[in-house]
Amino acid sequence: MAAPWEDVLRDEAAIREAAAVAVDAALLHGVLMRTEREPNASDVVNYAPFTLLPSAVPSALFEQAYAVQQDFNLLVDAISQNKEFLEHTLASTIKVDDFTARLFRIHMQVLEEGLAQPVFLGINRSDYMFDCGVDGTPALKQIEINTIAASFGGLTSRTAAVHGQVLKVLGKSEEASRLLPNNPAKGLALGIAKAWELYGSQSAVVMFLVEKVQRNIFDQRCVENELWNRNIRVIRKRFRDVFEKGSLDDDKRLYVDGQEVAVVYYREGYVPKNYDQQNWEARLLLERSRAVKCPDIATQLAGTKKVQQELSRPGTLERLLPGRTEAVARIRATFAGLYSLDMGEEGDKIAATAIADPDRFVLKPQREGGGNNLYGEELRQVLEKIRDSPERTSYILMDKIKPQPAKNYLLRAHSPLQVSECISELGIFGVYVRQGKEMVMNKAAGHLLRTKAIEHADGGVAAGVAVLDTPYLV
Repeated sequence: MAAPWEDVLRDEAAIREAAAVAVDAALLHGVLMRTEREPNASDVVNYAPFTLLPSAVPSALFEQAYAVQQDFNLLVDAISQNKEFLEHTLASTIKVDDFTARLFRIHMQVLEEGLAQPVFLGINRSDYMFDCGVDGTPALKQIEINTIAASFGGLTSRTAAVHGQVLKVLGKSEEASRLLPNNPAKGLALGIAKAWELYGSQSAVVMFLVEKVQRNIFDQRCVENELWNRNIRVIRKRFRDVFEKGSLDDDKRLYVDGQEVAVVYYREGYVPKNYDQQNWEARLLLERSRAVKCPDIATQLAGTKKVQQELSRPGTLERLLPGRTEAVARIRATFAGLYSLDMGEEGDKIAATAIADPDRFVLKPQREGGGNNLYGEELRQVLEKIRDSPERTSYILMDKIKPQPAKNYLLRAHSPLQVSECISELGIFGVYVRQGKEMVMNKAAGHLLRTKAIEHADGGVAAGVAVLDTPYLV
């Protein structure tokens, strides 16, 4: 994909002027993060990192990603309701991965007690890259689906305005007018508001469950403000608050600090370091309650890499989405090659192939949050170490996607202005609400484009590697 800004990239003076305008526009529009030095204070803030110019995205692939999102919403929801599928798929993983095992144990305990939760809310983000095959034609390939704490729906709602301003300054008003409006914050809030309404108590609150370190608070505030605008009360609590001040009444209604909670929206709880023994107890309390969890623990498990790999096996999608032939075809068209490392002949063979040719693959552990995947020599060393151990079953192997790089400037506070060879990842936000067996809402809620320099194999914006971007459809 040729960058539409070749002429601009050669004009250093214009670039410097545009970068100064861009930074001020980002601050003006609220594309903000707290600083690393003061991650829990808003006295001093800075702009969230972003690209100077919007990146080219093939319009056909962009439309394909939007078109398949409702299918992915249905799929995630179907997996979350299928105890046998989760049990079978995660059987080898929970033997060697303590984090997944603990989540799974809570899931089973809650099922045995009987689900108290009548309404289900899913907010997920399906992430893709544009794979340039042998003939150079780009294809949409799914990297992963995030079913818990999918972030940047707020800040990306404000990024297009910044890029529009930059293009105008560079004399490209016509191109600026072609940038798509995008407001995931509103779409996510619509889902939360619907779940709150169906819960059926006007006085109940929405609880954002947040991390100890809250650098990315403004991203969350965008969604929060949409709820306040609908007169829905929002409280922000940590696991510790739930442990110390949380309780269930006889009807399993959840109270935290004396306030009834209708919806728990997780922006934490997706990696092992989020948990100590108290936090696990708080998570169990939340799961046992009537409150709408976003996500409930089954939906979190539906987003594991092992589930992703199982979905690529022939016949699996058909079993999970019976009678939905077209949806299955749309979903399958986005899959990259995924391989099991389970113990046995099949796993032995694929491990040997990856050790012999590590640059063909990515090795993925069962973790969210970016920065966990292994590539190249590191992949080979880890696989050689665990090739004969059951530990290898806690990973999956995926074909490495090879996108076409393009030049751009990545604007970061206190970093020099220099051009980089970059690749981009497109995320589509999906929101669904189910009451009992009835799907009440199912929609794509907006998009997120993140871009990083090609020397960084892995990691997102929160991990300090990728930056926010806006798609320019070509």
